[in-house]
Amino acid sequence: MNTLRIDILNPKATRLLKDLEDLKLIAIKKNSSKNGFAGILKRLRAKAKSVPTSEEIAREVEIVRARRYAK
Repeated sequence: MNTLRIDILNPKATRLLKDLEDLKLIAIKKNSSKNGFAGILKRLRAKAKSVPTSEEIAREVEIVRARRYAK
C-alpha cells in the first residue's frame, strides 16, 4: 500500500476522491497538522518523568538559539 499526501486545489477533486472511496478503491483518512503535532506531544509527555517549567523551556530555547546563530 502506498500513502500519498495530496493538496486539493479544486472542490471537484474532493467529490472524485469520495467516489473512489465509495468504490472501495481508496481509503481517505483525515489528518490535520494540529492533531499530528498534538499526538507527538502526547507521546513525548507520556515518557517524561516531570514537566519542565516555563523558565527551563525558555533557557533551553536560548541555548539552542545561541548555538544556531553563533555559527
